[in-house]
Amino acid sequence: MNQNFSFIILTFNEEIHLPRLLESIKKLNASTFILDSGSTDETLKIAEHYGAEVKQNPFINHPKQWDFALKNFKVETPWTIGLDADQTVTPELFEMLDNFKEEDYLDINGIYFNRKNFFQGSWIRFGTFYPFYLLKMFRTGIGFSDLNENMDHRFIVPGKTLIWKKGWILEENLKENDIAFWKAKHERYSDLVAQEEIERMQKLRLQSLKPDLLGNPDEKRAWLKQLWWKLPLGFRPYLYFGYRMFFKFGIFEGPTGIKFHYLQGFWFRKLVDKKIKVIQKNRS
Repeated sequence: MNQNFSFIILTFNEEIHLPRLLESIKKLNASTFILDSGSTDETLKIAEHYGAEVKQNPFINHPKQWDFALKNFKVETPWTIGLDADQTVTPELFEMLDNFKEEDYLDINGIYFNRKNFFQGSWIRFGTFYPFYLLKMFRTGIGFSDLNENMDHRFIVPGKTLIWKKGWILEENLKENDIAFWKAKHERYSDLVAQEEIERMQKLRLQSLKPDLLGNPDEKRAWLKQLWWKLPLGFRPYLYFGYRMFFKFGIFEGPTGIKFHYLQGFWFRKLVDKKIKVIQKNRS
């Protein structure tokens, strides 16, 4: 077995995605742990077929699910890699992992992978979506899940990190080819985000990371989120959509990409703001 790293994957009804991911990492011969939240399809049979260790835990949100996974799987390798079921490892990233040597990273606690995001078969290249660096690999027992988030999950490590700019993961949720599925999912997500923002207004949630526009990718996003929360409700979705479309060249994305930027960058953000206003009105 691989002595350098192990994989942890979250699943819920991922029969359409899980074989694709597990095939992309199979030849790395690394221990694989899967935390499932009640799949009713063939997910568990697929996990068993690939020799993964599986645990079950009811889903509340992604940060809490990752927290449970990191604390309840007995990972014996010095490094852990956390992946989503709808992601795959590219040959370039596979090669970097295959050649990974612990002695080359003695002063590093976390590694960012570069993500390519796909929507309905189209690579979303513009509008802030590429390059997009995610902390996916970290020292076991040092990296942890940021519980100050209610929806977006991120891993945090103290100390030094680095970026593998050519270490790509591909992310494509094939279920989102059905736009009704996408909208239903983001209806649920909007509830989580609206509640999170209300709690931040009440100082019940604080940022775990120090916002820093010149810092690592997550510190930069923390700075931008801090700016976002200061913008006027109802107006900021228009500002953000315009920024993505014109300043970040989303307009060159093509019909499918433009649809994605509209849905994710405007429709979803406007829905969140509407729900925040409803919560504020009910409480007043």
